[in-house]
Amino acid sequence: MDSCDRLFLDYSARKLRQLTGRIEDCLGRLTEEQIWARGAETENAVGNLVLHLSGNVRQWIVAAVGGRPDIRQRDAEFGARGGLAASGLAGRLRGIVDEAAGAIETLAPDRLAEPLTVQGYHVTVLEAIYSAVEHFSGHTGQIVYATKLLTGEDLGYYNHLKTAHAEQTP
Repeated sequence: MDSCDRLFLDYSARKLRQLTGRIEDCLGRLTEEQIWARGAETENAVGNLVLHLSGNVRQWIVAAVGGRPDIRQRDAEFGARGGLAASGLAGRLRGIVDEAAGAIETLAPDRLAEPLTVQGYHVTVLEAIYSAVEHFSGHTGQIVYATKLLTGEDLGYYNHLKTAHAEQTP
């Protein structure tokens, strides 16, 4: 039987990969103009969110947990106004998430209580992973919502629940 620490690590890596697949799907449905569209200067375009997730996962997991150099330029993630097409954004995100998921999957469970400092926050390795996955999930939701608004499409991620739910609804 798997221990809770191994379950946590494996699920975290799987969740990052699943959410990355949804972001890749969204990018594939959007035009380059839609990817970089902003309703106002204070809003982030889908492209900015993808750059932000790439930087955040690299900083929190690849660098802090995995021991790689922290090369993040956070302001540039939000300052971008184009320059990368869907394939470039998807490729960057996939590469970083694959590296992060690999670091998580190969992490020795006894490191989960190890202290780290990331962005000035004093956390454990477990908290860093949990924070990064939760953060990734939140912005994925924003990207999915923006994609629905921009395309008018049902993305179909939960179609498998429609029949089951309809049969149980009074």
